[in-house]
Amino acid sequence: MTVANIKRRLSAGVELQLDGVAHARVWAPSCHTVEVLIEQPQRPERIVRLTPEEDGFHSGLLEEVAAGDCYWYRLDGDRRRSDPVSRFQPDGPHGPSAIVDASTFAWTDRVWPGVSREGQVLYELHIGTFTPEGTWAAAEHRLEHLADVGVTVIQMMPIADFAGRWGWGYDGVNLYAPTRLYGTPDDLRHFVDRAHAIGLGVILDVVYNHLGPDGNYLADFSRGYFTDRYRNDWGAALNFEGPRPARDFFVENAGYWIEEFHFDGLRLDATQDVQDASPDNVLAEIGRRARQAAGKRRVYVIAENEPQLTTLVREPSRGGYGLDALLNDDFHHAALVALTGRREAYYTDYTGSPQELISASKYGHLYQGQWYSWQKKPRGTPGLDLPGAAFVHFLENHDQVANSSLGKRVHQISSPGRYRAMTALTLLGPATPLLFQGQEFGASTPFLFFADHKDGLREAIREGRRQFLRQFPSLNDPDLQTVLPTPDDPETFAASRLNWTERDVNVPTLALHKDLLRIRREDPAIAAAATRRVEGAVIGPRALVLRYSDGGAHDRLLIVNLGGDLDLTPIPEPLLAPPLDAEWRVQWSSDAVEYGGLGQRPLTTNPAWQISAESAVLLKPEPCEAFTETDVHR
Repeated sequence: MTVANIKRRLSAGVELQLDGVAHARVWAPSCHTVEVLIEQPQRPERIVRLTPEEDGFHSGLLEEVAAGDCYWYRLDGDRRRSDPVSRFQPDGPHGPSAIVDASTFAWTDRVWPGVSREGQVLYELHIGTFTPEGTWAAAEHRLEHLADVGVTVIQMMPIADFAGRWGWGYDGVNLYAPTRLYGTPDDLRHFVDRAHAIGLGVILDVVYNHLGPDGNYLADFSRGYFTDRYRNDWGAALNFEGPRPARDFFVENAGYWIEEFHFDGLRLDATQDVQDASPDNVLAEIGRRARQAAGKRRVYVIAENEPQLTTLVREPSRGGYGLDALLNDDFHHAALVALTGRREAYYTDYTGSPQELISASKYGHLYQGQWYSWQKKPRGTPGLDLPGAAFVHFLENHDQVANSSLGKRVHQISSPGRYRAMTALTLLGPATPLLFQGQEFGASTPFLFFADHKDGLREAIREGRRQFLRQFPSLNDPDLQTVLPTPDDPETFAASRLNWTERDVNVPTLALHKDLLRIRREDPAIAAAATRRVEGAVIGPRALVLRYSDGGAHDRLLIVNLGGDLDLTPIPEPLLAPPLDAEWRVQWSSDAVEYGGLGQRPLTTNPAWQISAESAVLLKPEPCEAFTETDVHR
């Protein structure tokens, strides 16, 4: 084989060719020499010196190698380093890389269409705690459960390999290597393939705003990966404005997960720290590369963005980046204040009022440029024109559960009635809903902050966590401080694993979620709300109504009452009026006994409506005897 015959999928990495030959290529402009040290069973270590290229790359052919063989890069004759584009790290970031042949996996999802923006229900999970085993193989056995609940897309927390025995995944350093902690690369492929077989999409949470503090060797290959031009909350800022190979390292990674593992899209972490003043912002390029890698399949890309910049989800023709959706912290914060009454730290600028919940349902972000007292500056950008599907709403995610006292779940810090009612608003609202692992069956297991770092980093990680939590005055309670879990304690990680026996015990909570998601999927008015604006009104001190309208038989009313029993007398609110020749009937109620409620109260519309305390009710119109002009004047 000659260099002219080489066929590469990525610009760097070790890729198998034909006849036991691989091609190695690495960007290392800081190095005078780069050698590949090949480790194979029952054979002495072999050394292949790579040839420098004009643009800072070094490349060469590796003969008599196969998938599974391990190798190092030796830089300038004295530093052994794993491959920055390693496809697998059997012993973690500090060990050698392994050659992987992605072409041998037998995919069965050729007709899978991918994932579009509308009509989705997201489910965030952390592979290490989703099952007792903490592997892709074990998680695969729970896919049928998720499909049965009504989930359509799994949002997998980061899997790029990181140092230590456990972690959330946001300290990844080998961005192309699925972590060895959860299985092999083919185990991951099998998980995605099986998900597609039963109708589930899978998107991957990727971190392009920083790299982890342990095992990050990119600077040994080139300082061009980093820049001092920007400040980053988690270490050195990544350089998207510098050498093209440094930028391509991340852009190609976005396409890699979709091409080689058939992911259906990405969740881009903390995009406010992906800083790039280039004419073509790297986030827009990442989105395009993801779609190109998918070919004819549809791809779904969502972003976490604390400043709430709606440019990310606008069309490129309107100066946007062309992504699909933004996570909406505003909805979460307003909902949690409504459920708990607590307004400390970043909940300060929310009251949990019915109007906040209506506005979040109609317009997404509550802050679209107004003053935000917690940060002492304006927050957000205009988004009144965006559809509901451009936002992702949630009551729980990994961050927010972990930031509560002792990692408690929302249902544990709210009343059962209010929690059921808010669940209805979240799952039937216009935005795309997201559930966090175990939420669907009322998991009592916490989700705590856990990270296993080497001794030199452990105290820094502990102190960083303590400093973060100090923004919550209640968490500074000395008694609470003594029982806060330690991130590097094995018990902290173990306590966060789901207890699947609870699924069979908490039947009412599971039924609540399944029925609401069935309505979301099957009811035409609810399903259309992702693209058609709902209307809403405050109807009580802690009550609201949303109207899903097409002007006829498909109209629906969702009434959410988070306060005491509500007597709607009088009713001077036109959104409560039924369609012509129809009257409202109860389609669904959170007070139903099968959900753990106290029983569904009959809806009396003449002379007044009675709405039970801490409940939600969905109404639909049914034909009735037509009114006449004489009836109106009586």
